[in-house]
Amino acid sequence: MKVAMVHSELTILVIDENVIRASIIEEGLRDAGHGNVTVIHEVNGVARIIEALKPDVIVIDIENPNRDMMEHLFQLTRTVGRPIAMFVDRSDTAQIEAAMDAGVSAYVVDGLKKERVKSILDMAVSRFNAFSRLQRELAEAKSALEERKVVERAKGILMKMRGLSEEDAFALLRQTAMNEKKKISEIAQSVVTAAGLLM
Repeated sequence: MKVAMVHSELTILVIDENVIRASIIEEGLRDAGHGNVTVIHEVNGVARIIEALKPDVIVIDIENPNRDMMEHLFQLTRTVGRPIAMFVDRSDTAQIEAAMDAGVSAYVVDGLKKERVKSILDMAVSRFNAFSRLQRELAEAKSALEERKVVERAKGILMKMRGLSEEDAFALLRQTAMNEKKKISEIAQSVVTAAGLLM
């Protein structure tokens, strides 16, 4: 999911139990031209709010993060599939790694300043988009590899069962795919499945 960088259209959810710190973030976002900002001060029930609001970006601010709250937030961030910027006052290496593993796009320790909010938000969005693109490319590469394996197996089956050369087996798969208006990999999968049933 690519997030548009048109600021006026971004729906931003700020999760912050501290009213004063939340107002710093909100002010920083509004100064940067973000008008569609929702602030909540309670972590419990946040999944329902995210479901209803469908924010483009989530900003989480935790003054004194405890392990249970961080784990709860990390479970949440793994499932939402949105850019997330997280501000904390103190952290350790394990917490930072856990945040990155959970999909937090920007993790800022002791850096909550109104002027920095916009640039951190922009960084979170661009890192999220870059990561999403990499995940998509990886999934496409895996899919292409799987399709190639199936085509190779189907060619082997046709060569063995019909005594065809490798080129003729591939030509038969391609011709059948064109005739049936399907992908070669789909025809190959049918050949492999049928062969499995016959053996």
